[in-house]
Amino acid sequence: MATTTSSSKHQLLVLALAFALAAGLFLLPKVIVKPKEGKGTLAQDAARTANRDQGAAAPSTAASGLDEHGHPAGSHEQNGTAEQPHMTLPPAQRREISALVGKFTAETDQAARLRLAQQLAEKYKAVERFDSAGYYLEQMAIARPGEQTWKRAADEYFEAYSFATTEARQKLLGAKCMELYEKVLKNNPDNLDAKTNLGMAYMSSTNPVQGITLIREVLAADPRNEKALYNLGLLAIQSGQFDKAVGRFQELTKVNPENVNGQFYLGVTLAKTGAKEEAKKAFLKAKSISPDPALAASVDEELKKLQ
Repeated sequence: MATTTSSSKHQLLVLALAFALAAGLFLLPKVIVKPKEGKGTLAQDAARTANRDQGAAAPSTAASGLDEHGHPAGSHEQNGTAEQPHMTLPPAQRREISALVGKFTAETDQAARLRLAQQLAEKYKAVERFDSAGYYLEQMAIARPGEQTWKRAADEYFEAYSFATTEARQKLLGAKCMELYEKVLKNNPDNLDAKTNLGMAYMSSTNPVQGITLIREVLAADPRNEKALYNLGLLAIQSGQFDKAVGRFQELTKVNPENVNGQFYLGVTLAKTGAKEEAKKAFLKAKSISPDPALAASVDEELKKLQ
């Protein structure tokens, strides 16, 4: 996530959440992760709920009340829901993934299983079911552990975490991200991308201060780190510290003037501090460097507020 977010819809979701929450709350609402909740339980839960907002099943539970897609029976409405419109897949894709899940479950040769796991991860990622992708990448990492294999799995779970819309999902996915990024950092303590994401995962734990500490450590090691600057800026927004957020986004846009989200949020925070002309410049800059119509519409809406 070198450009700070993977898509403009993530950006718009972040913006909506940021200003929907009361001052002092983080982007990812604080939830309680029970200290005694073991990794085994989390892994099982992640497997049972391994897709972005609903639930893909682990292969080991494939005979226990799953639909033909490999998910818990009844977990998918035929037409999706207003909150989860992405849940519907075309029948051909459902059949294809279901067939791959069946093959993965039945396969006993490790090399063949790993190939199937890779295919499933790619298929799930293509339909934005990121924790399903993460689950199968995690199976690959278990078979062939290492910094990069753990990080690939962690990154997909983190993408799912970024989109989670309920505290329960944030709790589950945040804990899973923490578990996997710790494995990455055990292999390489200097992996700053993993450390930043681990810091953000802590935001839904009982120790969000640890998350901020980790991200600040990243910035101390690399003062030009775009992701760390961006996330500290967002966290400043959520805590109502708009002056501090302005400073973070100003630094980010100095490091990379083409950072679309940096420019956009610089506009947001400048507007919050009453610097309307500077805010307009930042919004227009964001619009000029992105062809995304959703971003353009969002910028136009913000500009109207400044009139």
